[in-house]
Amino acid sequence: MDLATLRALKPTEYSEAADGYRSTSDMASAAKDRIESQIAVAMRNSLKGEAATAAVKQLMELGKNFHYIQVECGLVSTALEAFSYEVGAAKSKLDAALEGAQTATLIVNADGSITYPSAGEKGQDGKVPDGGTVSGLTDDTAAAVGQQAANFDTNPNHRLAQDYADRIAGALKEATEADEKWAPKLRALKADDDLTVSDKDWADASADTSGVREAGRKYLDSLPQPPQGGSPEDNAEWWKGLTAEERAAWISVDPKAVGELNGLPSAVRDEANRVVFDETRARLQIELDSIPKPPADEWTWITAGSYPSKVHTDEWMDWYRQYGDRSGQLKQALTGMGYIQDRFDRTGEGGLPEAYLLGFDPVGLGDGKVIIANGNPDLADHVAVYVPGTFSGLEKIGEGDSHGDLGRGETLWAESSKLAPGQNVSTVTWLDYDAPDSIVPQASSGKYAEEGGPRLYDFLQGNRAAHEEASGNAAHTTVLGHSYGSTVVGVSAQSGTWSDSEAVDDYMFAGSPGVQADHAADLGVGADHVWAMGGPGDDEIVRQGGRLMGLGDNLTIPTDESFGGNVMKSDSDGHSGFWDTDGQQASLSLENQARVITGRYGDVVLEDRTSPAPQGSYCP
Repeated sequence: MDLATLRALKPTEYSEAADGYRSTSDMASAAKDRIESQIAVAMRNSLKGEAATAAVKQLMELGKNFHYIQVECGLVSTALEAFSYEVGAAKSKLDAALEGAQTATLIVNADGSITYPSAGEKGQDGKVPDGGTVSGLTDDTAAAVGQQAANFDTNPNHRLAQDYADRIAGALKEATEADEKWAPKLRALKADDDLTVSDKDWADASADTSGVREAGRKYLDSLPQPPQGGSPEDNAEWWKGLTAEERAAWISVDPKAVGELNGLPSAVRDEANRVVFDETRARLQIELDSIPKPPADEWTWITAGSYPSKVHTDEWMDWYRQYGDRSGQLKQALTGMGYIQDRFDRTGEGGLPEAYLLGFDPVGLGDGKVIIANGNPDLADHVAVYVPGTFSGLEKIGEGDSHGDLGRGETLWAESSKLAPGQNVSTVTWLDYDAPDSIVPQASSGKYAEEGGPRLYDFLQGNRAAHEEASGNAAHTTVLGHSYGSTVVGVSAQSGTWSDSEAVDDYMFAGSPGVQADHAADLGVGADHVWAMGGPGDDEIVRQGGRLMGLGDNLTIPTDESFGGNVMKSDSDGHSGFWDTDGQQASLSLENQARVITGRYGDVVLEDRTSPAPQGSYCP
């Protein structure tokens, strides 16, 4: 970049262009939300048949296109802001150097060199030291030599001219570097000339995000930074203090960091995590597609001894040794993400509210983590957080009848909403910990709960902070742990100080093997706000097994009378039947949970502890 170009440059014009792209991004986001949460929902609920189904599918694809536009325009906006910031800093240096040179009556030439007049004391020859012309130097060694030469000159203008020439050269170098860096980045921020947003497009968007983030480091470093290790309240205060431009920049270039911050508005975390989700899904699908297909002849027969045996072929084993593990991991992760996408696509079915992706981390692939809410918890009157137990994982989160752990959150939402007409209910499936993958030895250890409990505690504090910022008050919040998830909840309840207990109003435990506490009162909400239920058969085995393994302090579990909480009556037929319905009528177990979630404590049916224990059961 030459002197004339930088001198005439107006960095604010690029910032104004960034505003335009940011507005386009916002409009695309609004269009996406309207399509997915209003138009498609209305069509799904009012129109039936193949044509209607096809039309809804096309609408959802259009919504994805708008999401892509939102992301790409957001990146263009941030890239322009970063360029404006960098070239603006260079221009400010140039303007200051030009002003200084003019004040010193130096002449700045078109190439940035400076001509200085004769000045100084007369020499032995009776002449005033001659003037001259110097060029700016940006190399440190050359600049030092140039300054030294100017210092030896008896003409004081030489030193001034060299200093201002160096400043001008430095400003031009910075501007040229910014231009050379950002021109290709901005040219790369464009989509294919078709109407399909493919996996390749999203993978390109992921690369664009990384590229803009790295190139724009100076600009990002100039922005208010997220609190390092801050509390949810600190995070909320940081976000509240950002301008619209700064918020958009953070979401565009570091959506993962934004999506992970407890205390930020749920809508913001959802927006950031959806970007991470779409880009990750595309990247993993492309990687899976690049793996060669396994040989068709997987099996063969060999005769060893008197009997033939079925074994893998050598060709298949060679493929498996090279690709098998990675292929399996990718398929598991993509299966889990498919369940999440299915939940997004089912918004509106049976009145199901919009989903909010509050956390998403595919690290570990099949054992990745996810937090997803039915309805916005920031605006809800009642919030229920469901924590699943052993064998839970990203790849299984929507598996089985009624959509698995995701479906349990939906079932809780539907039943609770029936009991709270005119009020907003949000239910959250919280799988943000590494759940045990086996009963023994993993689920018999408390270490998984000790890792997950504090994470759950921070999430709950963040949920409270975000709700108070949005609504001015706290929601009635219930935390429900199933199986080993109850152990995680128990550790969470004891992770903070009792002064923080207002983040949770009620704790519920279903099929709990223990919560690392002797008594309900140890959980900080009062024993009358602690609820538990159990079932026969395998549920009894899980609960008593947890007792013997020490997941409950002093061999105590929540369904013990000595624990001191409320033991609810349950009609579950086992360890996983607490959310059963017959399609119309909810089970008593489910109804009792919904009653606690909506604060209808007087309607909860408690277990009759005056009757004898069932034959063959453990009687504490």
